[in-house]
Amino acid sequence: MKANMLESNSVKKAEIIKVKDNLGFSYTDDIAVEEPLEIRVTYGPKEQKQSKNISVTMRTPGYDEELAAGFLFTEGIISGDQQIIKVTHPQAECSRNQENIIIVELVDDFIPQLMKTDRNFYTTSSCGVCGKGSIESIRTVSPFNNNDKEDYNLSLEILYQLSDKLRSFQSNFSSTGGIHASGMFDSNGNLLALREDVGRHNALDKLIGHALFTKQLPLKDKILVLSGRASFELIQKAAMAGIPVVVAIGAPSSLAVDLAKEFDITLLGFLRDNRFNIYHTGSNFKIDNLL
Repeated sequence: MKANMLESNSVKKAEIIKVKDNLGFSYTDDIAVEEPLEIRVTYGPKEQKQSKNISVTMRTPGYDEELAAGFLFTEGIISGDQQIIKVTHPQAECSRNQENIIIVELVDDFIPQLMKTDRNFYTTSSCGVCGKGSIESIRTVSPFNNNDKEDYNLSLEILYQLSDKLRSFQSNFSSTGGIHASGMFDSNGNLLALREDVGRHNALDKLIGHALFTKQLPLKDKILVLSGRASFELIQKAAMAGIPVVVAIGAPSSLAVDLAKEFDITLLGFLRDNRFNIYHTGSNFKIDNLL
């Protein structure tokens, strides 16, 4: 398949000095773009719609519509794509600003769960949880938690291929070395969609936003592969989307492991070079040929 890559404005050229041993030389390098995105929602009765700023997140430009929709869904502010009329950049702002503002217009008379925004989100590219009042305040209840879980079998051969497959489609990481990715795979190890961003939480929100717009939720038969570590917030977002299996190339945090157990999500870490660690095995999950 052709993976869904970031837009061309996600990477920029920079003139740098490279140093190797005792020799310095000029070099044109690729660096990942990081810019703020302000997410706004408009909601209420048709003739009395009001606007509210929800979040400012530091992101890599590209798939902003998916990022905004995925963020609203994974934070529990909306519960489905049917509550969205459209997602657009503003027209009245100056050209520079309009690229970094996204407006989600919600259906008439729908009241979003805006009490979740009272803590004034400010999410950085390194930590999507920054600014949230407490762990308890982000234990959002997924609309899919009560779905009956299906048996899920994976072979070791397929598992061992996932990290290389994810990396092979990460063109922006290859050029910059500074981009995180979230990939969605089926049980046969086929890559279905991939999103990249300087923020690991943004990459996952883009991926879930894609699933929201294409009416794939819940992702109860999919595997989420993360290019780096697995944080608490990434597992929370996976739980919101009904994802049963999360595989990280890096390490999980202690809270990520606790939350995976709470939502009965299979969590694997350090997947590389034909090895991985199992931090939790879901009640309906089995790895074939594992001794």
